[in-house]
Amino acid sequence: MTAFRYSALDDAGKKKAGLIDADSARNARAMLRDRGWYPLQIDDVSEQRGLSAGLFVRRLRSSELCLLTRQWATLLISGLTMERSLTTMIEQAERELVRGVLAGLRREILAGASLRAALDRFPGDFPAIYRAAVAAGEKSGELSKVMLQLADHLERSGALRQKTIQALVYPILVAAVAMVVVIGLMTYVVPSVVSVFQQGRQALPWLTRALIAVSGLIREWGWLLLLAVVGAGIGLRFAFRDDEFRLKWDTMLLRMPMLGSYLRNLDATRFASTLSILASSGVPLLEALDACSRVVVRLPLVAAIGDVAVQVREGMPLSRALMQTRQFPPILVHMIASGEATGRLGALLERAAQLQQADIENRTAMFTVLIEPIMLLAMGGLVLLIVLAVMQPIIELNVMIH
Repeated sequence: MTAFRYSALDDAGKKKAGLIDADSARNARAMLRDRGWYPLQIDDVSEQRGLSAGLFVRRLRSSELCLLTRQWATLLISGLTMERSLTTMIEQAERELVRGVLAGLRREILAGASLRAALDRFPGDFPAIYRAAVAAGEKSGELSKVMLQLADHLERSGALRQKTIQALVYPILVAAVAMVVVIGLMTYVVPSVVSVFQQGRQALPWLTRALIAVSGLIREWGWLLLLAVVGAGIGLRFAFRDDEFRLKWDTMLLRMPMLGSYLRNLDATRFASTLSILASSGVPLLEALDACSRVVVRLPLVAAIGDVAVQVREGMPLSRALMQTRQFPPILVHMIASGEATGRLGALLERAAQLQQADIENRTAMFTVLIEPIMLLAMGGLVLLIVLAVMQPIIELNVMIH
């Protein structure tokens, strides 16, 4: 059976729209005519998804996945079957891409597949942690509870991502405006002003001469500099596909005084949150560690998680294996050790994830507070240098006249 989205006119001439399951588009039209409706349009939802994915978006947005998960959990708690809950969400969804994903899941489940197997058909839309937690929920019979936990996890991750992006928007905007202002001054304003001094026989100060040289460089070779920057960006993008280069780059970033600690705590938050929800869902520890290695960004920490999995497989406690890597914050390691000792690993992991996220939010807020005056001072200092370079010859000329 395939899901078709239809629009039709009923016997009163009122337009109807929705989803219908049929073997083919012809059968879907026949089923609508049996209801006394006149079909206007019949579309295969899965084909619409393929078109959308190929031309525009290849996967669900994080906000969409979070909303779908919470709606799904609510419908299951209300007593709806898996098929009915998916049908309801398909009718509720606004984007064709979302409807295509849900219709694909519904088609797989109607064919007899488990929910985990259906999710595995859409790995780009449902991350590894999502599929592992759902599989554990199916085995334990607490799928709705697990999906609520997943929704909470996705909301926290989305909030953290949003705060990080908001913290970076202002400095990037200020830097872009400063760059445009400086280029405008160096390209149009400075040459017209400084040309007056160049026509005279006055010896120009070194700052003015440097400004003239930089202005000439930008005017004559600015396009080449722009191409060089673009080329460097493209080269870096290709270089990041090499794991060895990425490993060296990430190692350098993690060794930087303030940035390294921030990035390490950010990955530790992802690790703790993922391991918390998987451990609470009953996912085996080794499988949970494998999922954690896919959500961590920095390669040194990914390698550390791989070493931890090897040690745990050989019988070493998780906390001790994490401590030996020296890649994770001590508070996280100690809380995991306490969870292992008390048998409350999932709860303490969740608490550790909350503490790590609070630390990241505090660091982000501090970064935002500090970066604003620093960017303004840098921009003001650069403009001041340009003004001094222009005004210095005028001041020296006035001194010579008097």
